[in-house]
Order: sequence, then C-alpha cells, then structure tokens
Amino acid sequence: MPGITGMVTSYDCPNFVGELFGISREDTPFLSAIGGLTGGENTGSTIFTWQSYDLRAGQDDRQRAEGDDAPAAEGRKRVPGSNVLEIHQEQVAVSYTKQGATRQISGSDPMQSGNQPVTDELTWQIAQEIKQIARDVNKSFLTGTYNLPTDIDDGVRRTRGILQAVTTNVVTNATPADLTSEMVLDVMQLAFENGGLRETETRTIITGAKQKRKLTKAFISDKGYKEETRNVGGVNLQVIETDFGRCNIMLEPDMPDDQLAFVSLEECAPRFLEIPGKGHFFLESLAKTGASDKAQLYGEIGLKYGNQRKHAKLTGLK
Repeated sequence: MPGITGMVTSYDCPNFVGELFGISREDTPFLSAIGGLTGGENTGSTIFTWQSYDLRAGQDDRQRAEGDDAPAAEGRKRVPGSNVLEIHQEQVAVSYTKQGATRQISGSDPMQSGNQPVTDELTWQIAQEIKQIARDVNKSFLTGTYNLPTDIDDGVRRTRGILQAVTTNVVTNATPADLTSEMVLDVMQLAFENGGLRETETRTIITGAKQKRKLTKAFISDKGYKEETRNVGGVNLQVIETDFGRCNIMLEPDMPDDQLAFVSLEECAPRFLEIPGKGHFFLESLAKTGASDKAQLYGEIGLKYGNQRKHAKLTGLK
C-alpha cells in the first residue's frame, strides 16, 4: 500500500477498528547481529579509520647456525582501513485534527466493531519511522556504495557496505551458475587461508531466500546433517557443518539474489557520531509553523568492517 508524503492528516490516514497487523518485515538481521542502532562507538568524526597487519608465513628452514651474526632486520607493515558515516534524517508531521480525532472511524459499515487501537498518532508514526530507518541502515551496511564528497554540492556521504568492502577473497562465476557445496567450500577456503572465518561463533554466510534453499539442500538435506541453531546478537541463525567448522547461515532479505557473503561478524560493528547534548540517534521536536506537531529523527552511522581479508563473497549465482 502507498505511504504518505508530507503531513499525516485525517484525510489521508483514516482510522479503522480492530486488531492492527504489520504486513512489512521489521527484522534487520545483519544490523542487529553486530549491534543495532544503539550499539557501536562514537567516532568524533565523519570519517573513521582502523588498521590491520599480518605475519609472514611460517617456515621450516629459518634455523640459525651456532655463532652466526644477527640476521637481517625485518618488520611488518600496518595497513589502514576506513569508512564514512552517512546521515539518516527523517521527519514526521501530524496535524492537530488527526491527533484529536481518535474516535473518527472511516466508512459507515455497521459490521465494524471493536476498538481503534492507535490513540497517539504522533508516537505511532515515529515508531514506524524508526523501524524504516533501521531497514535503510541494514541495507546500506550490506549493499552501500562508498561516497565521500569533497564539498556540500558533491553528493551525500555513503558508507561502504560489506559487499563492496570485500576485494581480496572474491570468487565470481563467469556465467550464472547454480550454487553447489563445492563453490561454498572453495570460497570458505580462500577466506580461511587469508585469516578469516576462524571464530566458530561468528563465521557466517549471509544469503537471500533463493540461495538459502540451495544451501540447506547442499549441506543439510543431501548430507543428512541434523539442523541446529545459534543465537548471535539476538538473531537466531541456522548452523551448518562444513570442512572449516560449524558455520552460521543468516537469512537476509536485503542480500542480492545472485551473491553470498561470508562474514567474520566479530570484525563488524556500527560507528556513530554523537551530537553534543542529543546523542547519536535521537528524536527532537521541530519549530511550530502551523496546526501540527513536527519531529525529526537524526543519526549519523557507518559500518566498521575491519580487515576485509577476513570476509569473502561469491557472485554470479543463478
């Protein structure tokens, strides 16, 4: 059904009686698992950074002879990582009439009976807007395309989603192909060899509905494994057995149908900008300009994904 553009009035948002059901999904699996809108840390800047390092491969021929001089000096480099906060700002406006006319029921059908459940229209509209912002942030954290404008006219700040962040451990089918267990294991091996997917509780495959069915068939139905679940950050996840240990499957409606993401969740967290005296995600009333109440929701948020070599992705699926 269409939404309302602009102020909520008694004309475009009529009241009805009876139990009120939501028909849209409200879950945000990826965002919820890594901290949600209230988790994370204050960055103090619109750009936030981190760094990573690696160790050389172990060798079995680095022994030294007795009495040798000190070997040549060695060191390890540190590599920076960064992302940017994006602004989520929405307004809710409800007319005085709409707020007062709680017993005005649409239509005159004598079969209508029961109570009109929304008695505080402004609060109800704000609650729905919070859910919608969470859905927007969840999608950005998955599929967001990075943008860091150089001035106010150069577009808006956009955080880099996990799919764009992964550049090392990428496997792409040249032509669209059906998902197989071998494809999944090849990508997991690539990530594992680069230091990723090592934590049993947080190694996670993020998938949409179509590929989820194929994963279940390949790793549970065809192999006869018993299905198990695990709770990560309040999100209930299915668990499969693989050659690289038990792995969570996160069913995520915002994932593209032709891709899988392999994510080390311990590397991921939201980052926020705290506004003095207000917080990092807040509601505030706007100036009175007529016979309505207006409020805005505001927050600046971005994804810290850590060492991108600890994640992986598989693309080009049928």
